[in-house]
Formats: sequence, C-alpha cells, structure tokens
Amino acid sequence: MCQHAADLYVLTAKIFHRQLITMPANRTVFLVDDDDSVRRALTRLIKSARYSVQAFASARDFLEYWRITNESPACLVLDIRMPGLSGLDLQHELVASNTLLPIIFITGHGDIPMSVKAMKAGAVDFLPKPVKDKDLLRAIDQALARANHDYAERRELEDIQRRVKSLTPREREVMTLAVRGLLNKQIAFELGTVEKTVKVHRARVMEKMEVQSFAELVRVAERVKNRPTAQESE
Repeated sequence: MCQHAADLYVLTAKIFHRQLITMPANRTVFLVDDDDSVRRALTRLIKSARYSVQAFASARDFLEYWRITNESPACLVLDIRMPGLSGLDLQHELVASNTLLPIIFITGHGDIPMSVKAMKAGAVDFLPKPVKDKDLLRAIDQALARANHDYAERRELEDIQRRVKSLTPREREVMTLAVRGLLNKQIAFELGTVEKTVKVHRARVMEKMEVQSFAELVRVAERVKNRPTAQESE
C-alpha cells in the first residue's frame, strides 16, 4: 500500500470511529400540521415504518420546542400553509439559525413558485396532499440519511476545530506555513527563528492535531479552512 493510500485509510478510519461515537442512533421525525386528522393519520403511518414521531399543531409550537432541545439527527415533515407562522417562514427561521434539519414539505395548496422557493432553500421534497405513503416514507428515508451525514460531518469539523484551538499562536503559524508547502528552514526564516525550533513546533502540531502523517495534517487543515463550524458561520 502506498503512503498516500495508507494515510487516507487512517484518516477515514478515524472519521468513521468518531462518527460511531458521536452519532446517536436516531430515527426521529418531527411532524407539523394544523389539521388534526392529517396529523393523526401521518403519525400512524410514520410510526408503522418504525420511526419515532413527535407531532405539533403549529410551526410556532415546534420552533419553541426545537430551541430548547438538544440537536440530534432528525427530519421535519412540514405543512406549508398554516395560520400564523407558515411552513416557509419556519424554514427561513431554521436556515437562518444554521439548523441541521432536512425538511419535507406537504401541502394541499402548493404551486410551482412555492415549491421552487422551498427546494432552493434546501427542502428534501415537496409533496402534494393527500400524500402517498410510499412517497412520504421514501422522502423521510432520504431526509434522515442527509441528517445523519450532515450531523456526523459537523461533529467531525467541530472536533478538528477543538484540536486547532489547542495549538499555541506560534504552533498555528507553523502549521499554516507548513501546509502551504514551506520547508522547515523557510518557515524559520519567515518567523525569525531557527530550524530546530520549527521542528519542535511541528512535532507538537502533529501531536495536538492527532495526525500520523503530514499528508493527513494537510487534509485536516483544508477541511477547517473550507468548511467552518456552525459557531464560526453564525
């Protein structure tokens, strides 16, 4: 096995291990619809597919619940037209707060502009009422797959950011210059120090960043650079 392939294998194994640790086994579906009969029927259907369901009669009720609930992989089946806060309004609130909650819209009043707007804002699907059982369950499957992927990716990025924060300012400087491709003697010149000191800093960077090779360090650093955590993007 070549060094690059070996490094990639190690990084993939670490990510998978962390995902197993941090990702709860969750099959939660939130349902928001102001029509009692629709809410009861869809709750029965979703439960029959062995999902956990929490139903709400209004978007405002759900939003108040979500704001005090620990975030975990889940999806939202959401009526688009309701009194007060509409489905699209709720979607806007969730997107603005950088929430990882894939949405499946259901509606008896949908039109093309409305569906386009919802999909552009990240909705998984836009289903007309009466909703076909197989279509809704398929969409829920897709939404939860996305939720689990996004949740694991965010947890991994947050873990990387935690490691970056453990570096001293000088160690961060050394890492930044190193992943740009500078040699130790070039880094020493840039920072006004000696090569021996740079080697010490690089060793500490490798230890604190929990990587086994320089190639792995480059990939981890690129992930932080290209994909900021939720806290950084707010």
